[in-house]
Amino acid sequence: MDNVLTGKQKRFLRSLGSTLDPVVQIGKAGVIDSVVTSAQDVIEVRELIKVRVLQNSPEEPKDAIAALAEAIDAELVQVIGRNGLLYKQNPEKSKIELP
Repeated sequence: MDNVLTGKQKRFLRSLGSTLDPVVQIGKAGVIDSVVTSAQDVIEVRELIKVRVLQNSPEEPKDAIAALAEAIDAELVQVIGRNGLLYKQNPEKSKIELP
């Protein structure tokens, strides 16, 4: 993704993401193809997803979520503890209008 989110946009997305439940989990295998595929499918529909890194993941949560964001070409909005928030605009059917 070549456009970078502004601070205001990140605040807006964090407020939307605070009520979301994690829809993608990174487990003991780390960021593998099936996790990337699943995240890609979900983010295409929702644009904003929450990712959880499970306790048995071999990677640190921040590293794993950043790797997933890069793999699906999404923006990393925030990482808190073991949860991360990723955003990728769907150019065809955008649901979230950024400020």
